[in-house]
Amino acid sequence: MKAKAGSKSSNLKLADFLCFAVYSTNLAFGKVYRPVLEELGLTYTQYVTIVALWEEDDQTVSGLGEKLFLESNTLTPILKKLEVMGYVERARDASDERQVRIKLTRSGRQLRERALSVNLDDACGLTARDFSRLQKEIVTLRDNLLRSTRDE
Repeated sequence: MKAKAGSKSSNLKLADFLCFAVYSTNLAFGKVYRPVLEELGLTYTQYVTIVALWEEDDQTVSGLGEKLFLESNTLTPILKKLEVMGYVERARDASDERQVRIKLTRSGRQLRERALSVNLDDACGLTARDFSRLQKEIVTLRDNLLRSTRDE
């Protein structure tokens, strides 16, 4: 695995790995979100699941899993927990009973105002333009990595 162009493998340091930079940044995001998520009683994965449903309610489990990059066996326990918490409802699709549909409850929709209180502007220290550019570059990186695994 090449960390930097021209670097020798014997001189590699953890800080030279892009994958570690992304991983540790993800952990830092978790620390920023932690106070709000603790107040809401949600994990980060539960939170992004609800955000995806705010974006498009009444989705199939498989469609939601694709959007979140989660397998059904990972997503189903998350959805069951959110259902017990009263934030989502699961029901078989009337036209295709093989599919399970997920809908936000009124409580799930009401979480929006409290949950969106995280201000990443100050935490990231980026201008709006740089924030947008970086987000797009990270999405491109993710998509390229996923594409490279499909080509093998």
